[in-house]
Amino acid sequence: MRVSKFPLVFGFPLILGACAAAVPGIYTEPKAGFANISSQVTPAIGKRTAFAETQAENEALKKQVHAMVHRKTISADTAVQVALLNNKGLQASYANVGLSAAEAWQQSTPENPIVAIGVLGIGAPELGAYRAIEGLIRSNVLDATTRKQRTAIADANFRQAQLSAVNETLALANQTRKAWVDAVAAFEAVSYLRRAKATSDAGSELAMRLGETGALNKAGQAREQAFNAELAGQLAQARLNATRSKEQLTRLMGLWGTEVDYYVPDALPALPRSVGRVTDIEAKALRNRVDLRVAKLGLEAQAKAFGLTDQTRIISDLEFIAGFEAEREVEDGETETVTTPQVEVEFAIPIYDTGKARMRKAELSYLQAANVLAERAVNVRSEARGAEASYHAAYKIARHYRDVLVPLRTTVEEEGLLSYNGMITNTFELLTDVREKLGASLEAANAKREFYMAQADLTAAIYGGGDGGGAGGEGATLAAGGGAGH
Repeated sequence: MRVSKFPLVFGFPLILGACAAAVPGIYTEPKAGFANISSQVTPAIGKRTAFAETQAENEALKKQVHAMVHRKTISADTAVQVALLNNKGLQASYANVGLSAAEAWQQSTPENPIVAIGVLGIGAPELGAYRAIEGLIRSNVLDATTRKQRTAIADANFRQAQLSAVNETLALANQTRKAWVDAVAAFEAVSYLRRAKATSDAGSELAMRLGETGALNKAGQAREQAFNAELAGQLAQARLNATRSKEQLTRLMGLWGTEVDYYVPDALPALPRSVGRVTDIEAKALRNRVDLRVAKLGLEAQAKAFGLTDQTRIISDLEFIAGFEAEREVEDGETETVTTPQVEVEFAIPIYDTGKARMRKAELSYLQAANVLAERAVNVRSEARGAEASYHAAYKIARHYRDVLVPLRTTVEEEGLLSYNGMITNTFELLTDVREKLGASLEAANAKREFYMAQADLTAAIYGGGDGGGAGGEGATLAAGGGAGH
């Protein structure tokens, strides 16, 4: 019997798997990749984020969120922090990082060998239960020889998933900050329109009484009443806009149930005394933009995939099969078992598919990734320049309204009141001055809103998360203002 060769032949496929390196711990640790995400988010926006995988962790985050928002007037910083802890879409992004880590773990693990055992000649005469036993073990040779390349691709995808999660975190932070600005500005507009409506009500009432005495004709009465009716519609629309803006903020923070019982300030904070220039903003954006780094990793992954495709262009599947056959024979009335080793190699013959199409696809995928990266770099520079220009222009416009227009309208109102007290002007002229002053204040509030929006977009242009994403801006901190809020 030739049984001495069997252990070597049967164990060869196992040797292929044993040559594999150990799986790196960065793929198998709990919350794989999240520590790297957190370390990049905090320096950019000064806020922490969390990844909850268990019910206990979710309950702990829920208590933190409740303490921050329930029946409280929240600042922009608080709103951003709540969103980073409580937004379920962001939690899904973090789970996707874990999935990419698991994929890298899978690619680092050798493919299990396949064992086949067969019994031949069952019920054969003179041999009893069976005639022969055949055992085979199948191992994918190509899996072992390409594991290093496939693991490198999976690792690049893992790092890309982490950066994508960072970018989504920055985007959520910026969306939340801008939603807070929108909500507060909307309620501030409501307050100005409410005061204008009160003035209009007084004018409408006066016009009606003067009309009853014959001191004001129907055209004059209709003019005042029409203005009052238009203002009523504007006030109703402003209240609806405020409600919608607050609901948008609530959604981004992931609040529901009793947690929606929170308030935002009555007005945006005052403009800062000054704003400084951001030096080398293009260089800072190129160095810090997360979406640009995602594109770079995409190009790296395509390069590694191209190398793997080139390596497997001719032979796309190669399997080594080893085993034995133990056959029973009857000779001179005695049963003897003869064991024979077997070795097979399976591969596809590249007659029709020579791999050229796959190589072409890999080449074009790499070219596509390279052009995406180049376009992203051009856009990053442009976005950085545009964001800085908008930031400073918005500040100058808001300061113009604050320092020039509103004071002038205030002076007109005060002088009109003096003239009214001296019986030089009539009541309607005084009411007109008051309305125009309130209108100027409303325009100043809108200009202030645009400044804080541009402030948020500036940091998004530097760190990422733009197009409704990014981090809070430089300059003044948006804190909760006075009043009970809404």
